[in-house]
Amino acid sequence: MITLYGIKACDTMKKARTWLDEHGIEYHFHDYKKEGIDAEHLRNWCQEHGWEKVLNRQGTTFRKLDDADKQDIDLDKAVALMQANPSMIKRPVLDIGPRRLVGFKPELYATAF
Repeated sequence: MITLYGIKACDTMKKARTWLDEHGIEYHFHDYKKEGIDAEHLRNWCQEHGWEKVLNRQGTTFRKLDDADKQDIDLDKAVALMQANPSMIKRPVLDIGPRRLVGFKPELYATAF
């Protein structure tokens, strides 16, 4: 089963969902805001892609952090930040089984399917 992880109201999420729907790809949607996300998933994604790609440092939530929280980030700190603030997870994360796609680019999705 394909799982799309993200936040329902996000514009990028809407684009990804539309792309999947238009291409007839069935998926389960996992909303971080409602269902949360466990540290194991986050750690696995960070090990696959690097925490630097999974942690969204461009978003408002990250920018509002205290300067101390923004410094000396490593895997453990990144996972803790994302688990406490799911809005800081790069969206979407699409789990297609053997690998995960982070972020939405139509050409990346097209290649995967």
